[in-house]
Amino acid sequence: MISILALSMMAGALALMVKVETRLAYNLQNETDLAWIGRSAVEYARWLLAEQLRTNQWDDESLWSFQMELGTGKFIAQIEDLERKININIADQNILTRALALCGVNAADIPVIVNSVLDWIDPDSATRVSGAESEFYQRLQPPYEAKNGSLDDISELLLIRGITPELYWGHKPVKHAFGRSVQEGFAFPTSISLPVTPNVGLVDLFTPISIGLININTASKEVLQVVLGVDPNTAARIIEFRNLGEGFEERKPVGAPGKGIREALLYAGFSFQQADALARYFTVRGSTFRVHVVAERGMAKRSYTGIILRNNPNDVRVLAFYAD
Repeated sequence: MISILALSMMAGALALMVKVETRLAYNLQNETDLAWIGRSAVEYARWLLAEQLRTNQWDDESLWSFQMELGTGKFIAQIEDLERKININIADQNILTRALALCGVNAADIPVIVNSVLDWIDPDSATRVSGAESEFYQRLQPPYEAKNGSLDDISELLLIRGITPELYWGHKPVKHAFGRSVQEGFAFPTSISLPVTPNVGLVDLFTPISIGLININTASKEVLQVVLGVDPNTAARIIEFRNLGEGFEERKPVGAPGKGIREALLYAGFSFQQADALARYFTVRGSTFRVHVVAERGMAKRSYTGIILRNNPNDVRVLAFYAD
């Protein structure tokens, strides 16, 4: 009986290994085809973005989603403008402080994280008060150097002192490559004026790639709160304004006739002087975009990301393409 049991276990293990190896060989055989399907989706997104610029003077808050069959393969893709978020590489101390408060970080911990982020991005090795440079990271296991340069990927925040998976992803349970499923958040601050918003993480607020302006038509309420330093109700008024139409007409985004950035800020409750000063931080359309693609061919499937820069209808270029 013991011999039969052992042989059965060996046979089962061998069958599993054969199945895995067969699947890996199948995926490898289709890797080139999947990559070209992914590139085709990004090129199609590039064309869509050029056409959208020719026909509209603004972007709205919707995402472009599309799918297509290509021979024996197919793809599903989604476009997201990156101007809906704040560029982490140019965020100052005030922006970072408001963002951390909104994410629920304890007030005593905010200066440590803010100065550590600024130390990570700035080109020098001088340590700010309560910040962190290479000397701090070299004492970790495994040790590593501070980047002293701009972030290329937003996940680099997880390397910075004080930034945990919970803070990065928010208070929502998610599975990710950096640790266990997150179930609990931080204690809410008591001395920060901005109210905390559960389920908001740094990944929801920041991007490392954008032109630096905020698309007022696509920014979330939380991003507007951080950029403007306002309460949720004021931010919600801007979103209400960009959804307003005339009579029974469909919504008219900011940028449509009579609906400028200045008018949106006035509608939210800012004074004329404040609206004029703040309007320069916003735009009504995106310039940089992330395209997420799921390519399929038979049983093989692969995810890809493309980054697109749109300068004008005749200059829409792919900056990056990589497998996820």
